[in-house]
Amino acid sequence: MNTAALATDRVAERMRGPTLLGGAFALFNGLRIVAYLPTLAAIQTSGQADQHSLFTWLTFLGANLTMALWLHEQNARRINRAVAVNAFNAFMCGAISASIAWLRWVQPNPAFTNLF
Repeated sequence: MNTAALATDRVAERMRGPTLLGGAFALFNGLRIVAYLPTLAAIQTSGQADQHSLFTWLTFLGANLTMALWLHEQNARRINRAVAVNAFNAFMCGAISASIAWLRWVQPNPAFTNLF
């Protein structure tokens, strides 16, 4: 076996890890984004938010938003897949937080609740 073939094999091995990791990142974060939808639907259809912790969802919002901003800074202020995923996770956590706050403090009338 020659040196060029060994070098090519090493490069291929090094590329396999990040490729698999990128695929796992996309898969699990895609599932996480889809997993927000039943929570949001449950809050809206029940019309009650007592069983959901606003503090927890605001903490998730802050964690995802600051992670997106940190990744953006670390990536020379460019948006990549990781920044976009964390920003969208922050958006979904914000939507759930807003739904909880709306149902707890604004108390919409029944006609408005039936639209959702």
